[in-house]
Amino acid sequence: MKIINNLFKNRFLALLKKEKNQLLRNKQLIVLLIFIPSIYLMLVGFSLNDDIKNIPFRYVDYANTNDSRELISTFSQSGAFITKPHISEQASSKQQTLSEQVSTADIVVALVIPPDFKRNQNGDETTKVQAIIDGADAATAIIANAYLNEIMNNYIHKLNGNLNSSLIQQEFNIIYNPRLISYWFIVPAVLGLVLTLTSSVAATNSVITEKEAGTLEQLLITPVSAEEIILAKILPLVIVMIGDIILALGMARLIFGLPIRGNIFLFLALGSLYTFVGIGLGMLIGTFSRTHLQASLTSFFINVPLGLISGAVTPLESMPPIFQYISLVNPLRYYVEIMRGILLKGVGLDILWPNVIALFVFAIFLLTVSTSRFRRNLI
Repeated sequence: MKIINNLFKNRFLALLKKEKNQLLRNKQLIVLLIFIPSIYLMLVGFSLNDDIKNIPFRYVDYANTNDSRELISTFSQSGAFITKPHISEQASSKQQTLSEQVSTADIVVALVIPPDFKRNQNGDETTKVQAIIDGADAATAIIANAYLNEIMNNYIHKLNGNLNSSLIQQEFNIIYNPRLISYWFIVPAVLGLVLTLTSSVAATNSVITEKEAGTLEQLLITPVSAEEIILAKILPLVIVMIGDIILALGMARLIFGLPIRGNIFLFLALGSLYTFVGIGLGMLIGTFSRTHLQASLTSFFINVPLGLISGAVTPLESMPPIFQYISLVNPLRYYVEIMRGILLKGVGLDILWPNVIALFVFAIFLLTVSTSRFRRNLI
């Protein structure tokens, strides 16, 4: 209650004005808080895109029938492959074989259609189509193989028509992201990474600037409490961070087509809650550091692991169990789940409340510890 009663007193307003002016005078920090997150969002959003397209694809069509040409056309129209015919090995002794071209990275996928392709379809024998995939790049090979299987399955289903060739029929329904656009999975995570980085760096800079300028000693002789000093430092940063959230969300919507299926006000409210987590973390780093160099190294040591084990880029399920348990004390994990839940799934507090409680606990803990450390620095 004492802090609330002092909010409207002149000393607090003067302190708040001082923090605002100090923030605005730091041009480099303004660039960091506004322009760098926008650039980072675009760079990471595009570079981490795993929608692999234009895969080099070569084929040898020994059958040369309408069905074989239709199969090749299916690959061409998929948009995943760049299809070109391969000159038959018998036509030119100088021409590289398909296997040689795959080994030299000239192509990623090669397809060989046998001469009996049409005859076997009409008979009782199984038609065999040989595919060669470059597995040096495992990620590309897995996706290319998935594309290949999907196209072949669709082609076989088209040939069979409406004949029920199996007692079991599979039906797949993909919800929330029917087109499997990887941007929609990555961009919310990048928003969380950017917000963590900018809020913690800004808060650290605010504390270190006071230390290096020697103004902490001047604050000792002013009739303000440590809580008022910290609150005056936090409020301008929170306002700037909310502006960053709105800017980044707007860019994600316009550039990446990210849907906003949930309540936008809930998204902003929980984003504001997470800014307190980032600011508390930054102030804690600032209280343990004496210079900007120490603060930068400490921030790098903390923020990078937070991003790696948060499930932001790599699914938590693919990590070893020990890292999955460690991620439970990572606030970014819960915020990423909140953003994806609101933006992609349109869920509300009835589903997200465990993550919200976790963020609230982290915010209270970090702000309490950083406040205690900051008070010791003042004393």
